[in-house]
Amino acid sequence: MTVTTSEALRTEASHRVPPPPAGGPEPGSPSAPGATTTAERDVTQDATQDVSSDVSRDADALPGAGTATADARADLTRLLFAGPDPDRTHGTWRRLLGGPAFTYRPGLAPAERAALSYERLRLLNDVLTAEDPAAPARFAADPHRLAALHEWIGPVDGGLTTLASIHYNLFLGSLVDHDLAHDHDLSPFTAMRRVGTFLCTELEHGNDVAAMETVAVLDRERGGFDLHTPTPGAAKFMPNTSLTGGPKTAVVAARLLVDGEDQGIFLFLTPLSDEHGHLPGIRVRRLPDRTGTPVDHCLTSFTHVRLPHEALLQGEHGRLTPEGSLTSVLGNRRKRFLRSIGRVTMGKLCMSAGTLGMARAALTIAVRHAHSRRISGPRAGERLPVAAHRSHHGRLLDALATAYAMTFLHREVVDRFAGLGDGEGHRADWAAGAADAGREDRADGTGRGDREDREDREDREDREDREDREEIERLAAVAKGWITWQARDIAIECRERCGAQGLFPANGISDLPANIEGGITAEGDNLVIWVKAASEMVFGHTVPLPPARTAPGDVDDPAFLRDLLTHAESLWQKRARTALREGPSGDPTGRWNATSTPALEMVEAHACRTAADAFLTAADRATDPTARALLRALCRVFLLRRLREHTGDLLAEGLLTPDQVRALPRALDTATAEAAPHLPTLAEAFDLPPDLLATIPLASGAGITRTLEQP
Repeated sequence: MTVTTSEALRTEASHRVPPPPAGGPEPGSPSAPGATTTAERDVTQDATQDVSSDVSRDADALPGAGTATADARADLTRLLFAGPDPDRTHGTWRRLLGGPAFTYRPGLAPAERAALSYERLRLLNDVLTAEDPAAPARFAADPHRLAALHEWIGPVDGGLTTLASIHYNLFLGSLVDHDLAHDHDLSPFTAMRRVGTFLCTELEHGNDVAAMETVAVLDRERGGFDLHTPTPGAAKFMPNTSLTGGPKTAVVAARLLVDGEDQGIFLFLTPLSDEHGHLPGIRVRRLPDRTGTPVDHCLTSFTHVRLPHEALLQGEHGRLTPEGSLTSVLGNRRKRFLRSIGRVTMGKLCMSAGTLGMARAALTIAVRHAHSRRISGPRAGERLPVAAHRSHHGRLLDALATAYAMTFLHREVVDRFAGLGDGEGHRADWAAGAADAGREDRADGTGRGDREDREDREDREDREDREDREEIERLAAVAKGWITWQARDIAIECRERCGAQGLFPANGISDLPANIEGGITAEGDNLVIWVKAASEMVFGHTVPLPPARTAPGDVDDPAFLRDLLTHAESLWQKRARTALREGPSGDPTGRWNATSTPALEMVEAHACRTAADAFLTAADRATDPTARALLRALCRVFLLRRLREHTGDLLAEGLLTPDQVRALPRALDTATAEAAPHLPTLAEAFDLPPDLLATIPLASGAGITRTLEQP
């Protein structure tokens, strides 16, 4: 009897389980060469294309359990950490985390753990200043390196992840983004003689921070500003402003008042403390410990604190002369505020990155444990690893598929966000060159027509730039919500799969769900930023529907599955539009209440479809046949899981046939069987440092009792 490759793989998934491989290549090392940036991918296929041969080739490319090559593992790592200069972007932090300074330290009190996070923050800064004393400022302006840092430190120290995001992105990044960086000495902050923090949200103004009450009043007589907290509810809520970690300086968001007129919210550079304590007029009260790794969160208020004129962070969005005249290229206060706190978008990418690293670490530990933990088998005296069972490895594989999708989506969003500045610069250079050429070619010497053409072109380019930026900022918000929510689900699943062993912090997983909770709320509560995205996407988003098919699709074809997910996104958008049009007139809240449920379902489908696009793009870029086949099988698992909740709609709309719906469980089982024997390869491609994993009992084939043997 002839046995197909898929059948053989399915049998091996139940009986042959390899041990986890040790070590692995650095991202961007010779075994993982030449990373490329993620680009948009058109996965639309001709409806008549026969994909069965492609699926068969994918299955045939997968070797038996435990025989995936080192080249396949290296290629997976290369794709996961693709981007500009992977060794500098990722390898720097990976190598640092393998050292003893970042191993788990038991028995520390919350205050001691918070202090340790600051010590580690300075170690990170030492790595940067070893390149160049000014390197931290350039680092804050590099989205790829900034996001990558959070991916690697997230699993080892949630408090450090918070502090790094605040100091490098929100604080130092805000300085770099404004005029102050050009005429102010940043060395106290780049050398970390002073730690930076960011004060924006208030006790009574979190998600409605645009309604903040803190004021900075222009003092015409003495010059400068008077920074003041007018009510108890205006106290800045949760910044790390205690004396822990050394002297600190804050960027404070406050409402600028000039002669009693509200000019909008701007940022002000404000020293908070020195080696002797907090400065006059600044009141700091430490908040109780929260869940997750401790951070010195505080309630902070100001009593008529005097600031010099240069404390105001200025730029094109707003410049204030010493005489009190404000100029701005933006037409209203809200736009000036959003430009002032523009670093929040990068903050969303940092929060996504930190939780993404936590999810990958949880999976690495859980997969290793699944292959070292043995239980009784069906035969007398037989001992099998728990990974032999579909009820165990199926859940881990589902989580792995999601983690790969999360990673590829994050790469896509960071690439697009980083390209905003490059694209604007190229367009500006091109426009200037075209204008010069127009002046030279003008025969009548007036240049009037060329000026009008140039102005029209520049207006069009400005509009395109603005629309592109808005789309990418919305995508960053959608990705942040989806990635952090998925990371929490993965961390909880991995903790459960490790049983009682997973409850001990020394085993590297139990602290992760609580740390991820912080990422879900920070830089915009997930639900709130999704509601905003949903409101924009109901009519302001075009779903890229594929061409109509002339023949039934193949449920084993990831491109067909991706198209189905796109149709699901479109169906929910249509429902949201109908609900908004038919909602109660004269009742905006009632209309949105009727719209929000389908609109949020649209956002969810959009996030999954965009992640699937990035996933399929990565699979196409695989150079190793086994890696490509693994990625396509894993992507099928991801898509089939996501489509289950939409099958009723797709069937009702004639986009799936009854036979296709019946075939979906088999398709999922097939994809699972193909990929399951390679769980260790897929997890080890996450490339956590072997030295770090060796310090985690559960990740090195031992259990928590190993800690009892240590001195």
